[in-house]
Amino acid sequence: MRVRYSTAQAAPAARKRYWDQAVSQTYFPLELGFRNTPRFSGDLEVWSLGNLSISRNVSDGLVYRRHQRHLLHEREESYLITVPELSEISFAQDGKEVRCRPGAFLVERSHLPYEFSYADPNALWVLKVPSATLRARVGQPERLASLSFDSTRGVGALFVDMIRHTAQRLDEMGGAARDVSGKHLVDLLALAVEGDERVLSGPASSIQSAHLHRVERFIRTNLATSDLSPLTVADGCGISIRYLHQLFATQGTTVCGWIRSQRLLMCDEALHDLDGRRSIAEIAYQWGFGDHAQFSRHYKAHFGRTPSDTREAARRAAFATTIITPAG
Repeated sequence: MRVRYSTAQAAPAARKRYWDQAVSQTYFPLELGFRNTPRFSGDLEVWSLGNLSISRNVSDGLVYRRHQRHLLHEREESYLITVPELSEISFAQDGKEVRCRPGAFLVERSHLPYEFSYADPNALWVLKVPSATLRARVGQPERLASLSFDSTRGVGALFVDMIRHTAQRLDEMGGAARDVSGKHLVDLLALAVEGDERVLSGPASSIQSAHLHRVERFIRTNLATSDLSPLTVADGCGISIRYLHQLFATQGTTVCGWIRSQRLLMCDEALHDLDGRRSIAEIAYQWGFGDHAQFSRHYKAHFGRTPSDTREAARRAAFATTIITPAG
C-alpha cells in the first residue's frame, strides 16, 4: 500500500497542521518547528512492507522534536534509518550530537527524546523498523542510535540503493513479497553496521569482540536448527567449547540462554506480522522450539505476556490506527 501527502492540496493557512498530522501518522508524534511557515512545501510518500515502512520525505527546512510527553502512551519502540539526499541534517539524542551529510545514513531511536533538523530543503529516505525486528538481527540495537554510517561504498551503499529500488517496485508486489523485501532490507542494514568498531566496542578486548561477533552471526544463521547446541556453535566457529562459554560469560549470559533469547525475538517478530498465516505452534517450530508448551512458557517469562496476547494486541493496534486523508 502506498499513501501520499502533499501540502499542495492544503490551503496555505492549513499547511502547518496538515504536515504535522502527516508526519505524526507516518512516524510517531512529534513537535514541528517550521522555518518558512507561510510558504512551506512538503511531499511525503509512504510504502508499507508488513510491519516496516519506507517513506520519501521532501520538504523545506524543519525542526522535528520528540519530547518526553510524546512517549507517555507509546508501547512499541521503533528505529528510523534516515538517508539525506540534498542537505545536511543535525541530530541530537541522549546527550549525543551528530551531523549527517548526503552519502551517509543516520539511526534514530523513538523511545528517547530528540531533536532532528535541516536548515535547507531536503529529500529524505526513511526506513521505519520495529525494535523487535531490528533486535532479532542486531544485538543491542540501541548502540546504533545517534550514529552516522557511510553509504557511499560496500554494504552501506547497497543498503541505501535497495531502499530506493524497493520503493519503486512495491506497487507491483503482493503482501508476501513486500514482507520478504522488508526483511532483506533489515538484513542488509545489519550487515552494514555490524562491522563498525563503534558498534562492536564493549568491555571485551578487540579479539574477544571479533570472536563473539562471529559466534553471534553463526547462531543467528542457524537458529531454525532445532538441535543447535554449544558444541555445534563451537565447532562451526573453530573455537573450543570452553572458550565459547567464556565469551558469553563476559556478556552476563550463557550460550543456551542467548540462543533461546534470539529464537524468542524472531518468534515475537513473526507474531507481530499480521500478514502471516502461520499458527503460533508453526512459528515456534520454525525457530527451533521443539515443544509448543515449553515455547509459550519461555515466551511469557521473557516478554511478560503470552504469544496469543501479543498476536491479539498487534491486531487491535492495526485496527485502531487512524489514517488522515492523503493527497494524490
